[in-house]
Amino acid sequence: MGNSLHNKIYLGRRPSTKRMHFLLLLGAIAGAAVFWLSTH
Repeated sequence: MGNSLHNKIYLGRRPSTKRMHFLLLLGAIAGAAVFWLSTH
């Protein structure tokens, strides 16, 4: 899953820090949401 997306990102551009920051932000938000749901 996500293999073609991966190829598009790597072939279309050099590895972008924007994408990394976006994924980190997304992961942080998801982690916070899971933490909040598990404690409430």
